[in-house]
This record gives sequence, structure tokens and C-alpha cells, in this order.
Amino acid sequence: MNADTTRTGAGATSNQPASTTESVWRRDHFVSLLRFAEGSIRQDGAACWLDDLGRPDESHPVETWITSRMAHIFAVGHLLGVSGADEYAARAISGLRDVLGDPEFGGWLASRGEGDELVGTKEAYAHAFVVLAASTGKVAGITGASELLTTALAVLDARFWEPEQELHLDERSRDWSSASDYRGVNANMHSVEALLAAHAATGDGLWLERAAAIGDRVVSWASSNEWRIPEHFDAAWNPMLEYNSDRPHDPFKPYGATPGHGLEWARLLLQIDAEAGTSGRRTDSAVALFDRAVEDGWDANGGGFVYTTDWSGTPVEARRFHWVAAEAVATAHVLGRVTGEARYAELEGEWWAWIQANLIDAAHGSWHHELDTENQPSGRTWVGKPDVYHAAQAVILPELPLTGSFAASAQRAGHILA
Repeated sequence: MNADTTRTGAGATSNQPASTTESVWRRDHFVSLLRFAEGSIRQDGAACWLDDLGRPDESHPVETWITSRMAHIFAVGHLLGVSGADEYAARAISGLRDVLGDPEFGGWLASRGEGDELVGTKEAYAHAFVVLAASTGKVAGITGASELLTTALAVLDARFWEPEQELHLDERSRDWSSASDYRGVNANMHSVEALLAAHAATGDGLWLERAAAIGDRVVSWASSNEWRIPEHFDAAWNPMLEYNSDRPHDPFKPYGATPGHGLEWARLLLQIDAEAGTSGRRTDSAVALFDRAVEDGWDANGGGFVYTTDWSGTPVEARRFHWVAAEAVATAHVLGRVTGEARYAELEGEWWAWIQANLIDAAHGSWHHELDTENQPSGRTWVGKPDVYHAAQAVILPELPLTGSFAASAQRAGHILA
């Protein structure tokens, strides 16, 4: 069986062990995604943007968030026994330290291009991913990860955390002297992911407390907005619901509600409970976020999840992005485990079938990152295949125990891919 083109057992029950055929497919596909991503890691460790064929696209600079994601997912691969994954994880960790670290002002540059070309903006989003990479790397025993984590946590805490709000601000100047007035939920969502991983790596309860505080704040906003999460805020954390109404295709700050984030937050709430030992505390909120995202986002006629909607649930950007589908199957699986309800397995199976038919690129590897409304490969917002992080996590998640982080889950699973 070709693991990348044939999927058997797509409807396996989420709260039961996967069938042998299903498990083989998942494990093989996870490894194939890592093999595709190997082409992104330069000799100096920074991760290139990859085109549709998996070749480095030199028109893009190397990005801190991509390099961090690759370090994280290769470290997960190493924990699971994927041969050679530790080498790529170590190279990416060194790329974060030596290429994308800012030797003058500290922290991490957003990106670096050819020669002296750089984007010196300091972003909470990128710094959260450095924490994630370093945390997973430390759990996996990757060289340099422990030292990187100490530094990254200190920077995230000192430069971005707003204690009176219990949230992270979004962006600062390169020398840290000024901060943007914009505040955003996306950076805080990935901060929760990173802080859960940091708790697993360090045992320091502070990081778990912060992850829980951020998650609960987002729930409070969503619950008062029909479970559509406000994404954009001013400096005082007042929602700006019409922000970027003229930029519906923005890859990071689009107008309106983002169903994919509702799905991702639902999973993270369940992982907060798993890490904190508070089983059931946030399940109702996770279910509400999930149901709203599915009702607004899934196209029951043509299949696929839209990118954004307005505040009534009407699609604004109806193109389908791969990461939304990945988060959908991952969250459905976790909700199936936590609640035991069969409906989540049914949805998971339906969505995996759609992913198989439309997103997985059997000819060239990885997943198409963007489809148009007819489910044909497109490239208006996302060009190429820069990122296997969402797809790799979604496909391997059912093989792992449920914890607060992929690092802890992979560590407990052991070398299942050796």
C-alpha cells in the first residue's frame, strides 16, 4: 500500500485504538511529511520556504516561525524514533540561535533575507514558536535546546507578557523601545501551545498557570460573541471587530472570525485540562467552540473549511487552507477521546476522506496549502508548501496519549516509528 495515496479505515472510532491498517498509514504518512520537510533545513539551520515541489523558494526570507516549527516537529519525530530527525532538529535549533537570533538587541528577528536584509520586528508569535521549539527540543534531548529555552522564556516573559491583562502583547520594535498598539489572539493561541510545552519541559507551574489564564480569557470573549472568537484588539484589549475589513486575505490578521482558530482553541482547552489535571473543566467550552466553527466553516455541499466568516457566520474568504482541515481532524479526535461521543469519530472520518481526496499531494509530497472554492490547488494567500507542522501533528495525534503537549505525548509513546 502506498501510504501517501491510499487511506483505509478513515472512519476509525476516535475513542478506540486505531486499526492496524489505519495506524500504519498514519505512521508512514508522518514520516513522509518529515522527509519532505528535510529539504527546508539549510546547512546553517535556518528553514527555507518550500515551493510546491519541495524545493527552497529563495524569493522568501528564512522565517523564525517556520524554523521553529521545523525544529519542533523534527524533535517530535526524534522522540518517536524517526531516523535522522535529531540531526535536523539540532540544525534548526542552531539556526534559531545563530541565524535568526538578534545579537545586538536580543530576542529573535522576524526573518532574515540575503546578506544584511532582515526584518527586525520582534513578534510574540515568532517568540512563542521559539519557546515551543526549545521546549520540545529539551524533552527530546536535542543539543542546545535547554539553553535556548531558558533564554526564550525569559524574553517572552520580559518583553511580551502584560501581567495586568494576563496576555501577551503582539509586536515590539527591534530595540524593544516601542510596542505596537495592536493586540491579537493568534499570538496568544500559540503562546498557550508553547507554554504547555514549556511546562512539560521544565515542570515550572508558572507556565501552566499562564496558559490556563490566557485560555480562560479567550473563552470569556467567545462565549459573549456566539462562540466566534474576536481576533483583533486595541492596546487596552478592546475588541476591534472590523479590523482589516479591507484585507480579508491576510494570512495572519484577516478580518472577521476564523473557524480554524475556533477548532484549534477547542483542542488547546482540552490540553490545558489534560496538563492541569482538571478533566472536564473546559470541555463544554471546547464543544461550543468546535460546534460554532463547524457550523460556520464547513461547506457541506462542496466540502472543505472556509478561512474566515463575518460575525453572522457568512463566509468572507471561502478558500480552503490546509491548516484548518488539519486542526479540524485533530480536534475532533481529541473531543472523541474526552467525551466518548461517536459523532466526533464520524466527522473525523468524513474530514480525513476529504483531506485524502483534496489536500494530500501524492505526486509531489506534503499537502496543498491552499485550495480554491472548487477544491482545486490555488495560491493567492499561501504559495508553496512552507509548513508540515499542522499536517504532521494531525496525522500522528491519534497514535499518541493525550497530554498537554506533543512533546510529552511523544515522549510517553516512545519509539513507535523506529
